[in-house]
Amino acid sequence: MEISFGKPADIVPWMRLVKKVSPEFPGLEAGESILEHEKTVLGFMNKNGALCVKSGGSIVGVLLFSRARNKLCFLAVDPEFRRQGAGTILVKRALDELDRSRDITVSTFRADDEKGAAPRALYFSFGFTEGELTEEFGYPNQVLVLRPPRA
Repeated sequence: MEISFGKPADIVPWMRLVKKVSPEFPGLEAGESILEHEKTVLGFMNKNGALCVKSGGSIVGVLLFSRARNKLCFLAVDPEFRRQGAGTILVKRALDELDRSRDITVSTFRADDEKGAAPRALYFSFGFTEGELTEEFGYPNQVLVLRPPRA
C-alpha cells in the first residue's frame, strides 16, 4: 500500500470508493449529497488536504483534513481492505501534516453506535480522547480531541 496526496486526476476512483461506503456515512446516502461531496473533495485536493492509499492501482482508503481547522474531516477505507493498516497509514500521515502544538479534532460516531467501534478504536490508538457530543447531518456524533504533547 502506498500513500499520496489525492489529485483531481484521482477523483473517479476516489468517488468510486466513497459511493461504495456511502451507506455507512450519514449525509452521503442520497445521490445529490454524493455530488456535493465530490465538489468538497476537489476543494480539499486543491489545498493538499486529501490523502489516499492505493493498492494495486486502486484507491482503497481516503482521508480529508483541514489545516485551517486542524481537523480530520473524512476517513473511509474499502471494506475489503479494512484491518490491513490503511486507516492507520492515513491518520498518521494526516497528523504529520497538522499543527501538533494545537488541539486536533475529528467528529465520529458516538460510543453506543455500532458503526463507531472501529474508527473510535483507531483514533484512540493515536491518543484522541472524548470531547463534546454533537450532531451532523441530523445524526448523533462525538468530537474526539488529540491534545498537544506536554512539554
